[in-house]
Amino acid sequence: MTEKAPYEDVVVHDNGSPPHSPAEQPAYKGPDLSHVVSAFGGDGEDAVAPRDDLQHVIGKIDEISTDEARQILIDMLKYHEYDYNFPQSTRDKMELLLEGPSDKGAEEDWSLEIRTEAALNGFYSPYPEVRAITTPDDDPDMPCETIRAHILGYIWAVIGQFTNTLFQSRFPNISLSSAVIQILLYPCGLAWAFVVPDWGFTIRGTRVSLNPGPWTYKEQMLATIIFNVSLQTAYVFYNLQTQDIFYKDKWLNPGYAILLLLSTQMMGIGFSGLMRRFVIYPIEAIWPNVLPTVALNRALLVGEHRESIHGWTISRYKFFFIVFGAMFVYFWIPDYLFTALSTFAWICWIAPNNFKVNLITGSQGGLGFNPIPTFDWNVMQYAVAPLTSPFFATAQQYFGALLGGLIIIGLYFTNVSNSAYLPINSSSIFNNTGGHYEISKVLIPGTAIINQTAYENYSPAFYSAGNLMLYGAFFAFYPLTAVFIILDAWRPLLRSFKSMFGAAADTCKRVTSGSFAVVKAVFTGRFREAGRHVHAMASYDNSIYDGFDNPLTQLMRSYPEVPDWWFLSIALIAFIFAIIILTTWTQLDTPVWTIFFVIGLNLAFLVPMSYLYAISGTTEGLNVVTELIVGYALPGHPEALMFVKAFGYNINGQADNYLGDQKMGFYAKVPPRAMYRGQVISALITALVCYAVFDFVDHNIEGICTPDQKQRFTCAASAVVFFSSSVVWGALGPQRVFTQIYPAIKYCFLLGFLLALVWWTVKRFGPQLRSAAQSSLPTGLFSILNAVLFKPLSWLKHVHPSLVFNGMLGWAPTNLSYWTGGLYMSIAFMWYLKRYKLAWWEKYNYVLAAGLQGGVAFSAIIIFFAVQWKEVDVNWWGNLVNSNTMDGGGGDAPLVRLTELPAKGYFGPDKWY
Repeated sequence: MTEKAPYEDVVVHDNGSPPHSPAEQPAYKGPDLSHVVSAFGGDGEDAVAPRDDLQHVIGKIDEISTDEARQILIDMLKYHEYDYNFPQSTRDKMELLLEGPSDKGAEEDWSLEIRTEAALNGFYSPYPEVRAITTPDDDPDMPCETIRAHILGYIWAVIGQFTNTLFQSRFPNISLSSAVIQILLYPCGLAWAFVVPDWGFTIRGTRVSLNPGPWTYKEQMLATIIFNVSLQTAYVFYNLQTQDIFYKDKWLNPGYAILLLLSTQMMGIGFSGLMRRFVIYPIEAIWPNVLPTVALNRALLVGEHRESIHGWTISRYKFFFIVFGAMFVYFWIPDYLFTALSTFAWICWIAPNNFKVNLITGSQGGLGFNPIPTFDWNVMQYAVAPLTSPFFATAQQYFGALLGGLIIIGLYFTNVSNSAYLPINSSSIFNNTGGHYEISKVLIPGTAIINQTAYENYSPAFYSAGNLMLYGAFFAFYPLTAVFIILDAWRPLLRSFKSMFGAAADTCKRVTSGSFAVVKAVFTGRFREAGRHVHAMASYDNSIYDGFDNPLTQLMRSYPEVPDWWFLSIALIAFIFAIIILTTWTQLDTPVWTIFFVIGLNLAFLVPMSYLYAISGTTEGLNVVTELIVGYALPGHPEALMFVKAFGYNINGQADNYLGDQKMGFYAKVPPRAMYRGQVISALITALVCYAVFDFVDHNIEGICTPDQKQRFTCAASAVVFFSSSVVWGALGPQRVFTQIYPAIKYCFLLGFLLALVWWTVKRFGPQLRSAAQSSLPTGLFSILNAVLFKPLSWLKHVHPSLVFNGMLGWAPTNLSYWTGGLYMSIAFMWYLKRYKLAWWEKYNYVLAAGLQGGVAFSAIIIFFAVQWKEVDVNWWGNLVNSNTMDGGGGDAPLVRLTELPAKGYFGPDKWY
């Protein structure tokens, strides 16, 4: 075995924050420490792990025997057989170790190595991503749920919700991201610890203080979870603003608005409780998108010792602020001073009036097939998070985006459904002369009701080639994802279902028997005994962690659990609010069955969608399928469609939001009940804040949602889009669009369902078919079949079709230029550095991601208020070159293939209904 030593000895503490606790830095003095670190602590494919990872489990190596280690590896290989995130290098090493020592003289080293591998993966984590941001131990005495953590969390939640909702109606808008608030929260916590006196009181023997000491990592994480859960503008803000401004609903009042906000926001919390067993506790649910948040807070609050990793001695803390400052300065260049670097359509500059060059390579109106598309980090991470998403997810989504682009080219140049008369990749809706569809021409004035005569005299709605591909991919994505994930991940899902249904059965049994006991005690006058029975019903011995045996869940058993009925109570209250809305405000003209339908739809899709999100960091909402179904079921009911769409999208979206935050708390060992209280209270407060801001902007900003509003509160990317969507899907209806104009697109549902079956069958039974062919066919014939059929099909084992189709959804109006830069970064960081420089990657990668994100966000805010608000323009070649090309709308001709209409003066059918 070769020695690998990327580290030097610890020399000095490099941060003013408290260093790791003794639990985090085991003082193991066993004789094997130096041997283990030198032999297995390093980088490259033959290394077990970096030194820091081994430090956390070194004490476990001597506690397990060689036979136990062998069984751990066998069990892990079986459990992770179909795990997309399980490193292939780890799989190969485990299989090699299970074969035994290479020779008798190496048996002692082999025993140590197999025990080291088993300890690292069995008592820590098999995922380097997880090991980079958490530890397999906990300090339960570290202050967490303190008064100051709650207060600071709620203050920043209110500030974030107020700011994001206020500017939601502006185009372009401005928003406070989670990274920005985390950075601002940190000095607030330090200032509180420095300024506020140690005043407090005692409850049940526990002292509660305004200032329990230094601001801690767990307090920072809890406050982050509190504001993060309510940071984004509530989705139904669009409903309320559309109803108020465009539909002019006189019956709209605070009662309706607040109940709608509370119902949609809180139902997601209720559903998230049911999903814990599926996407929080399983070890394979790593939630890649939350890792930078945890890494940033660790860099800010958790001290570290100075060490050298490939010559890098800088601490995470300093590294973050250097990256943050550099990106803050640099982002001024592509965002304001030299905008051509953002959409770097250099090929179009060479031939600004060449139609095909601009169409294929352009970054604005074109398709973005450009090998060097951008130098703007904001563009690189727009479609995918390249330093966060696993490499397999980024690569497969990029392949899907590339495939989608080729399909668009095929549709466009063959003029499928008259798409060549329109811009190739627009998200707009067009009429039969190629102009934008003017919805007002087909509506009865002052209503959202279609004037059939006006509609027949005007035009049906037409989509661009990009939009046609997009909707086809959407329609295929839903059945494909549901069916494939159920088939592909049936083992972990079955374990979770067994745990959930077992808990439900125990609860029903306990409640039933307890209720009889309570009634009996009450009727016999034994009220104290009745109270004890009620308490017994609310508490039980079974753990929600049963069936999930991994280090993190074992650590979380130390804290009181959040019972399922707490979450179900929230969901029930939200459901009751929805029923009250539908039965009280009948002007919505929405039948009560729609709320049952949309809950059922979410129950059907929530598990596969959230599971995809948990393993890959990407998913899709249910808004399109909700609009389609309700549009067919309730034609001519645009406000009903908006109501159902709000629940259809928000239940799933909010549940994923809450679940991601709960996973962050899981990594940081934040007590579950503290998270629950923080999430629920934050959701309640910010729902009221959202209503107050909605009421203010709609009634106090003059000319709100009009094209010439002076401060740009035009609602161009918010309520205007929402209103247009409600008319197209609710008033115009999918029956007119997808049955008459695009009848073939509905077969994409069937395509997705069949593709899921075929893909899974080939993935699952392909190896057996190959073995059978090898044993029964002549060698020459098998070699040919193996090269042209079996070998390519074997690649499907590591490809997730939902990710491929998710990449196809990244079009109209975005294009391939938003993917290519991210792919390059993913290759560099998530593949090469993770594989060959693991020690560096674990220490710096997620801190780098957080620094880049925070720098862009802060810089964007300053640029917005400093120069964009008052339109201080810099007019020079670097900011004007794109606008002088066909791609940028400034060429000699429009970027449309067929510019001359047919002789009849329009394209498409001669009659429509």
